[in-house]
Amino acid sequence: MAGIGLRASAASAPLSIATTQAKNAALNAMASQVETAREAILLANAKDMEAGRARSFTAAVLDRLKLDEGRIAAIADSIRAIAGLPDPVGEVMTEWDRPNGLHIERVRTPLGVVGVIYESRPNVTADAGALCLKSGNAVILRGGSDSVHSSRAIHAALVEGLREAGLPDDTIQLVPTTDRAAVGELLTGLSGAVDVIVPRGGKSLVARVEADARVPVFAHLEGLCHIYVDKSAELDMAVEIVANAKMRRTGICGALETLLIDRTALDTHLIPILNRLAERGCEIRGDEAVRAAWPQAKVAEDADWATEYLDAIVSVAVVDGISGAIQHINRWSSRHTEAIVAEDDDAVGRFFAEIDSAILLHNASTQFADGGEFGMGAEIGIATGKMHARGPVGLEQLCSFKYRVRGTGQTRP
Repeated sequence: MAGIGLRASAASAPLSIATTQAKNAALNAMASQVETAREAILLANAKDMEAGRARSFTAAVLDRLKLDEGRIAAIADSIRAIAGLPDPVGEVMTEWDRPNGLHIERVRTPLGVVGVIYESRPNVTADAGALCLKSGNAVILRGGSDSVHSSRAIHAALVEGLREAGLPDDTIQLVPTTDRAAVGELLTGLSGAVDVIVPRGGKSLVARVEADARVPVFAHLEGLCHIYVDKSAELDMAVEIVANAKMRRTGICGALETLLIDRTALDTHLIPILNRLAERGCEIRGDEAVRAAWPQAKVAEDADWATEYLDAIVSVAVVDGISGAIQHINRWSSRHTEAIVAEDDDAVGRFFAEIDSAILLHNASTQFADGGEFGMGAEIGIATGKMHARGPVGLEQLCSFKYRVRGTGQTRP
């Protein structure tokens, strides 16, 4: 691990000043190599899937782990999309002149070396590698044992792309062991080599990283996402948004976990929405008012309001309008993503102003909580903290900044 840190530091120096053309050439070569290695990646993923089934992984975990030809094509497309994005390194964020004639610029710079710790999601190998490369950072990837074969196959393709473009192999390194002690070493910062850690996985992994890391962390504990359906919501829209938010992919962090219904919309909106969810195979857990209106619902306990199911289960509560929704969300939310379905501008305004989550949506599915959907090409993760990075962590969030001050001989009196 110490050697990996030293090699990452060595690679980060030339990478920080690499031209946009050189980085884009590497990214396009990486995308092509992923496509070329499609069969090898699928064979590697089949080993991970077989091991996952033997370990009785849930359907949601297996879905996150699974690769097929479409998902491999999407990985390559994502890398090319990142190549097509503006290079953040060297961008002048703002500039101004002082009365004494000094000209000051704030300019984006790479962070240096990024450590990424992740579970189940082999696509993170490519997303993180590509984003760090384009933002001028070296990256140390530590995938989970559940996706070890898939991650190694994808990483091998990325390294071939780097070589083809003439950039250092050590720009993107994959920790070669699944021993958990390697995670502990990475969290120490490897004697100053690592500048930031990004965890992407389950609650226990992220909690450990936040507790043990000796370097800054971009993290979220879980995606406990809410949708509030207001009395002013257009019914057909509400039905489609809720069904998509919960059931499109139940195992992602942007999936709906708690649905809130305006009490005055109970007679008009609740039953059509729950019927659609049930038709799609979703288990409904409701409070007393929900069960009175829709008796098939199971009893929602207090623990349900704090649970990220990552499965075809949703907890449903009836609330007293926008005030009740805000109160419920501010009590139980993990500050990840929340949505409101409403036509009442005042309700929407209060929702946006009074809820302090990283991503807030109006009349749209929570499944849009994704860097690719934000036009970032991809993301390393969703950060729910308030320092530096918040929401999808893309190219700009993987940069810091410095000040350039130009003078004409000024001295301070």
